[in-house]
Amino acid sequence: MTASGTSGTSGTSGTSGRRGDALAQPLRTPSLGRAAAYTGLFVLGAVVGTAGTLVQAGWFPGGLLLAVAGAAGLFLGGSRATGSRAGAVAPAAGWMVAVVLLTATRPEGDFLFGAGLGSYLFLLGGMAVAVICATLGLGRQPDGSAVRLGK
Repeated sequence: MTASGTSGTSGTSGTSGRRGDALAQPLRTPSLGRAAAYTGLFVLGAVVGTAGTLVQAGWFPGGLLLAVAGAAGLFLGGSRATGSRAGAVAPAAGWMVAVVLLTATRPEGDFLFGAGLGSYLFLLGGMAVAVICATLGLGRQPDGSAVRLGK
């Protein structure tokens, strides 16, 4: 028993009127503006992936560093601009689609990626940067009243 006469364990009766856990909230479709932002980030990710494919082979090793840094800037910038992890996932998905489509050979036998070390570093480095930026992105934060549990 505590000084106020209640036991030390907390139940669910004291949380009425407060917002529940962020994972317990129902999924909602994003607003039209947010959906447009994610679509724009997806397209921008595809553009950065295509440009990175051309630059990384043209100016090795500086082009490789520029391509991966550009992708990292887009992924992290998308996350910060939207305030969510989905802001990093949308351009990463666009980057991945563009890069995977550009790795496929054409019927004539031409392709944009060579079999050198730079191409593999671009592919694996870009994927690693995408995962890092999506992990470091801002998650959902509780409201001001739920931050301090005892108040």
